[in-house]
Amino acid sequence: MKPRVLLADDHRMVAEGLRSLLSHDFDLVEVVEDGRALVDTAKKTNPDVIVADVTMPLLNGIDALVQLKAYNPHVKVVFLTMHREVAYARRALEAGALGFVLKHSAPTELITAIRAALNGQTYITPSMAGDVIRAIRDEPRGTTDPVAKLTPRQREILQLLAEGGSAKQVADKLQISTRTVEFHKYQMMEELGLHNSAELLHFAIKHGLVEI
Repeated sequence: MKPRVLLADDHRMVAEGLRSLLSHDFDLVEVVEDGRALVDTAKKTNPDVIVADVTMPLLNGIDALVQLKAYNPHVKVVFLTMHREVAYARRALEAGALGFVLKHSAPTELITAIRAALNGQTYITPSMAGDVIRAIRDEPRGTTDPVAKLTPRQREILQLLAEGGSAKQVADKLQISTRTVEFHKYQMMEELGLHNSAELLHFAIKHGLVEI
């Protein structure tokens, strides 16, 4: 019986390419296009491994992993991304990911990473592995990544605001009050030393919480 894989990527052509790459060795239970669909579908289908992009609409892959870990601590996630920055890989691994593979390396590395995850092992694209390991070993958590200063809820709100949602729309989506959204928004600006909504939007784009 083939291991069951859930695929999350908002780029349809990439997803179709991955479906072709993986279909011989794995059973693809579903392909989803945003982080919220990833969380909902993973809870319903309970795949053996999830392959997810880092940057996705509505909820980025790393924060989707945080939510899934709270629901199922044993969930196995391999990230497949264009982001080469060590901070992204570190954030993913500290959230509990078992793999971090660059998209251009997918044909040669993704299946290896999935098999490692199935065995409970961690796989990092070799060209990044040394830098990532040194960063985790030598730098206390959060010292070089300002995103680590934000709570999961704050990152969730920030992404939805940066994607163009009003405070009321974000509040409705998250089933919280508009006042709570505004409170978190100003808390984030204070924590990050930002002065207005434009700077907050720029921060979200710069640190991969939202695609431009």
